[in-house]
Parts: sequence; C-alpha cells; structure tokens
Amino acid sequence: MSKRLEGKVAIITGGAAGIGKETAKLFLQEGAKVSIVDINDEDLSKTKDELSEFGEVISIQADVSDEAAVKKYVEETVDSFGTIDVFFNNAGIEGKVAPIVDHDVKYLDKVLAVNVRGVFLGMKHVLPVMLKNKKGSVINMSSVAGFIGSPGVSPYVASKHAVIGLTKSVALETAAEGIRVNSVHPSPVNTRMMRSLEKGFDPENADAVKEGLEKDIPMQRYGESEDIAKLVLFLASDDSDFITGAQYRIDGGMAAK
Repeated sequence: MSKRLEGKVAIITGGAAGIGKETAKLFLQEGAKVSIVDINDEDLSKTKDELSEFGEVISIQADVSDEAAVKKYVEETVDSFGTIDVFFNNAGIEGKVAPIVDHDVKYLDKVLAVNVRGVFLGMKHVLPVMLKNKKGSVINMSSVAGFIGSPGVSPYVASKHAVIGLTKSVALETAAEGIRVNSVHPSPVNTRMMRSLEKGFDPENADAVKEGLEKDIPMQRYGESEDIAKLVLFLASDDSDFITGAQYRIDGGMAAK
C-alpha cells in the first residue's frame, strides 16, 4: 500500500509538542518530509531528535507573529526540501483566563499576534510556493471556540473565530489555482494548553474543571493529539482533493447538542 504523503513536503508550526508533534510523526510515517517550526528551541531540538527515526525532518526556531521569521522558515524549508506541498498552520496560544472587564489588553494583543497574525503571515509566505506549483493543501488550526462563546477567554475565542474568516477568504482566492484551504476545530484536547486553561478557570481545583468539561462532551473524554493528527492527515492528502473552504469539527459530538 502506498503512503498517503509519499514525496510531499510539509511545514508544521507549533511542531515541538502536542498536536503539532503528533501530526509531524504521522506525516513522516506516511512518507512526507517535514519541517517543524516552534518558538521553543529546546523543545524543538528534542522533538526533532525523537522524530528523526521516522523520516526526514528539519527544525526551525521562529516566532510565527514575526514576518521576518515566517519568511525565514519558508525559505529554509524550500532550501532543504525544494518545495512545500502541505502547510499545517497550527501554532497557537490560549492567553489568560479572565472576564473582559479585568483583561489586560497586552494579553489580547499577544493572543491575536500568534493566533491570527501568525496564521495570516504563514499563508502569505507559504502560498507563493504553492501557487507556483499550482497545488497544495493548507490546514489552519481553529477550535470549537471558533463557533461558540466561552466566558473568561474572549481573546482566544475571538482569535479562533477569525481563523474561520481567513480560511474561507483565502480558500476562495486560491481554489482555481489548485490549492485547498481548510480549518480544523477540536474540542478540548489532552495537551499542555488544557492544563493551563483548567488551572486558569479554577486554580484550586483544576481536576474538577477537567471532569466538568469532559462531561460536556458526549463521548465523555477530551480528544487526544493523535485524533486530531488523523484528520489533518486526511486534509493534507489527495483523499480530500475536492474539499476547500471547509470547517471540520472534531469534538466528540459537542456540535450535535
């Protein structure tokens, strides 16, 4: 059986941990060459070493909200692998938990810089490579919070709503050029981000927060990074070659309620 990403080159931002790391592993196992990008150089180096056994992988330290750094990770990927076929625009942060009246605007700016500006800049600089090739798949990371409100995390919710608008707009700009742009929208996922949010919602009883959130998911559990990676693989592969501008919820049934 042929591998689903054989011969393809992928960039994954936020690739040093969690969903990004698991997706990089799956992409490598499916035949891709992978460039993992992250702001944390120590985690990045460790992850690259762990992933090397699965295939060709390079690591690039970058702040996705810095346009010069984004240009750099695109250029280094093309210099190393020759092209870009898949872009998993995954890097994101959760910000602080607080009602809007108590929020410091610096935290709003930081969340929007990574979650919106980073997604925008990534597409701005990756897409010229794909447009030249007349093919490519972009997968933008959003959240179930891209569809609904959630008290205490208004900057994060706003950023994930914005990703939907970017995804739809850029999908329409590039569809006739053979490029697909879609977004994925997980429920809570068992990662560092959720540990941070659980503590933010109730510093004295984070375990109870987790239990309550799990009860709100019909499948009664958080998603795992591997669950999300499988969906991203589908959208990266030629199996989804007539899908663009779509929002894929992967939420254990939350949208069915």
